[in-house]
Amino acid sequence: MNKLNKAYPVAIVGGGPVGLFLAILLRLRNIDCVVLEKRTSRITHSRSLGIHPVSLELMEEIGLANPLIEEGIKIRRGMAWSEHKKLGVLSFESCPGPYRFVLSLPQYKTEQLLENKLNNIDPRCLVRGARLAGLKQNRTSVDLSIQSEGRGGQSCSIRCNLLVGCDGNNSFVRNAAGFSFDGKQYPDTYVMGDFSDNTDLGNAAGIFLHSAGLIESFPLGRERRRWVVKTDHFIPSPDRTTLETMIRRRINHELSGTTNYMLSSFGVQKYLANPMANRRIFLAGDAAHIISPIGGQGMNLGWFDAHALSGHLKKMITGKADPAEQGEQYSASRRRAARKAARRAELNMRLGRSSLFPYPKNGLVWLMLNTPLKRLMAQVFTMRGLDKWPI
Repeated sequence: MNKLNKAYPVAIVGGGPVGLFLAILLRLRNIDCVVLEKRTSRITHSRSLGIHPVSLELMEEIGLANPLIEEGIKIRRGMAWSEHKKLGVLSFESCPGPYRFVLSLPQYKTEQLLENKLNNIDPRCLVRGARLAGLKQNRTSVDLSIQSEGRGGQSCSIRCNLLVGCDGNNSFVRNAAGFSFDGKQYPDTYVMGDFSDNTDLGNAAGIFLHSAGLIESFPLGRERRRWVVKTDHFIPSPDRTTLETMIRRRINHELSGTTNYMLSSFGVQKYLANPMANRRIFLAGDAAHIISPIGGQGMNLGWFDAHALSGHLKKMITGKADPAEQGEQYSASRRRAARKAARRAELNMRLGRSSLFPYPKNGLVWLMLNTPLKRLMAQVFTMRGLDKWPI
């Protein structure tokens, strides 16, 4: 808390991957900012994994593409099966270069590299243990009340010209500023677990379209692999026996004898803020939109928000544009991209649902992977064309 000044051009609430990336972009543009993060330390369990090629292109702009690649696993192809046969291979080699792969890297490692980069640029920018407790938007600024999460419970107030909420799906900024957040809960539920790898898939992803429901498997590095299994209902506290049994029954793969590192379950939602900007307050990442994690677009979509928003913030800070006008442009473009990403994620999710008659669905997947459509599908899966393409 003693690192805080009284005023900043930009304050960012949330020190996850989106907030850190936005702060780096701003500091590289010589715009002073502060990142307020309520956590006193980084969460070290794996959450988001996939970094898409378009995101690596953004990371190249800040000098982080190669460090991320050195830490991660390059997934150059995904192999798809029905319960009876192999349906095909989705290769990313046909995608535009230079990054013809999806990078698998646990989120905590991604955050660590982003935090190190920000600290090298400005060691005072990230303030941990600083929880936003209140905000008030004025005509020319936003006043923030900050509460310390450490011992003593200190509090202070700061002022910023512009405020960005990157504080996740339960965003304090979004709720306190009165943004609407419209959407729904899908009926789909999943169990996820990380195990030592006993497959012969190597660095490929495995997609199993069983009539009882989807199974996905991704390499994590360090001879570990993540398994995601579609379930009939939400399982609050899954155990490894439940996950192992579903995998054994559907694809005849045995996980007994492996080491289990993590187990969790999750449901799927779709929500979108309307708008994503209100005068001097902006939203990015999960604070602005929640989409299905099937397809691994969420974190990447937040980075696209941050990259676009950094240009708008630069214009506003330098007095070259009106905040209301820039907010309207930002909100309109990013809401379009989020809706498109949600539709793509929903298609992935629908293909993985259980079915009494799986043959039409499997036939569609076969066409996607064994005709000229496969080049388009590889680019759609890797998040190309969100701002321009009709699909």
